Amino acid sequence: MSRIVFDIETVGADFDSLEQSTQEYLLKWAETEEEKTQVKDSLAFYPLTGEIIAIGMLNPDSNKGAVYFQTPGDLLLPFEEDGIRFECGTEKEIIEKFWNAVKTYDQFVTFNGRTFDCPFIMIRSAVNKIKPTRDLMPNRYNGAHIDLMDQLSFYGASKRRFSLDMWCKTFGIKSPKAPNESGEVITGAEVKDLFKSKRHVDIARYCAGDIKATKELFSVWEKYIKVGSTNPKSNSLFNS
Repeated sequence: MSRIVFDIETVGADFDSLEQSTQEYLLKWAETEEEKTQVKDSLAFYPLTGEIIAIGMLNPDSNKGAVYFQTPGDLLLPFEEDGIRFECGTEKEIIEKFWNAVKTYDQFVTFNGRTFDCPFIMIRSAVNKIKPTRDLMPNRYNGAHIDLMDQLSFYGASKRRFSLDMWCKTFGIKSPKAPNESGEVITGAEVKDLFKSKRHVDIARYCAGDIKATKELFSVWEKYIKVGSTNPKSNSLFNS
């Protein structure tokens, strides 16, 4: 079975650039200044108020992959690091490259992909008039899409849903939130400022860190948590 790990990075619109009616709608239930700030800081979470600035993909079997990322105003030549090819483009171009790449795979692997990445990609594809090549949201239980947040919370049986960073620390996996070579810690909260500062390659490398960590977490789940089907009669210790 061919499988692919993927992850996206997003950035929200400048709140003041939105139409007045949209601003009023978004702030409708925000009463305090703190609540208003939270609304403005959350625009990257929704495809109606944000856009995709990076999409990372990694084949967990070959350890080869790609990160497609936006570089507004700049044009960078493709380059490769640690088996991952980095290419730039507009949002439409990177989404088109994503759909072209994933159409050949049988299984998708994400962390929180069913809740965030997949709906975001689907809606932004529609905004850019791009037809999907695959169904990213198949039946939740048929194995075509392994969302590790689903799996590690046992489909919600565990009440607390932990972050990728927490799972990485638990299993000794290098977290994408760990300090980089410069000692800087990058999280999703910093992506908007990095994008404004034109640190596009840093965002792409951060996205690459996410897919690498997800791949390692997938390996742990597959080896030590996933339970395959067995024949109880033939394997029972107490057969007569």
